[in-house]
Amino acid sequence: MSVKPHTMVLIPGFMLNEMLWHEFETYLPSNCIVHHASVTEGRTIHDVVQHLITLLPEKFSLIGFSMGGYIARQLAAQFPERVESLVLIASSLREDTPLEAEAKRKNAQSLSPTTFKGLSSHAIARSLHPLKTSNQDMISAIQKMGCSLGFEAFITQSSLSRQGIPSATICCPTLVIASEDDAIRSMKEAEELVEAIPYASLRIIRDCGHMIPLEQPGELARTIVEWIPLNSQHKADSYHHSNGWHS
Repeated sequence: MSVKPHTMVLIPGFMLNEMLWHEFETYLPSNCIVHHASVTEGRTIHDVVQHLITLLPEKFSLIGFSMGGYIARQLAAQFPERVESLVLIASSLREDTPLEAEAKRKNAQSLSPTTFKGLSSHAIARSLHPLKTSNQDMISAIQKMGCSLGFEAFITQSSLSRQGIPSATICCPTLVIASEDDAIRSMKEAEELVEAIPYASLRIIRDCGHMIPLEQPGELARTIVEWIPLNSQHKADSYHHSNGWHS
């Protein structure tokens, strides 16, 4: 019996591209069809979503990492008929504080197209598990992604406002994935997402920092793949119950 294909759309985080998911994809079942969502088009998250939706398949599971989680939430809330399930990895419900927004603005102003070399080694090291902060291969891979996106993408993504992104109106089953050793996004922020989004649940990935898709790609893939069949059954059961069917 043939296995039905399952379509996934992957949204990377700040100054990251499809290479974020390269090893993660190798752990997915052969029936998974992967689409990479670029977040380089648009000056606001709403604009990014409006551009993305024209390029995506009819129905899909949506997976967003970090900043990509904000974009994924907007997309899932705005186009519920397209998104079958939502996975938010190392993301947050919180908006930038005025101080954080100002710090991003000043950092962007301190650079130029000629001086921009991707994210700094210090910033990248902070995003990794304490035992991986000196992993030069991983740091270099993250810097290369930033360099390939370039200075204009850095300016645009630094200025993306995270205010007013929906949560309570998301109606698809949602999985929030977090790490206890994430120095960028806390467990409290993951719990806030679960509380704010209906039908959301939480899974913890061990032995990694913020960069879960790079640090624990196999465990991340296993966690998502194991959840999706349960999620599909949950949707079927909910549908049967709403139509007066009982097992």
